[in-house]
Amino acid sequence: MANIKSAIKRIDVTKLETARNKSKKSAIKTFIKKFEAAVEKNDKEDATKLFNLATKKIDQAASKNTISKNSAAKKISRMAKELNKLA
Repeated sequence: MANIKSAIKRIDVTKLETARNKSKKSAIKTFIKKFEAAVEKNDKEDATKLFNLATKKIDQAASKNTISKNSAAKKISRMAKELNKLA
């Protein structure tokens, strides 16, 4: 256990940040799953809405370094390919 005040604070802050990042990553995965379900049903309108929402969440997470920029680009690219197949 840390004895120095700043080290104790860092432990607390890290726990909060970890929980926040975990929540954001979980939300992204949920949006992607909903998008994939809409694509599976061939529902272009719903898939487009979900694509826009998921893209927004992914970009926000990438800008805060919750996920890497390359990972965000890869997820968005794969989703865009699936959306374009519906056209």
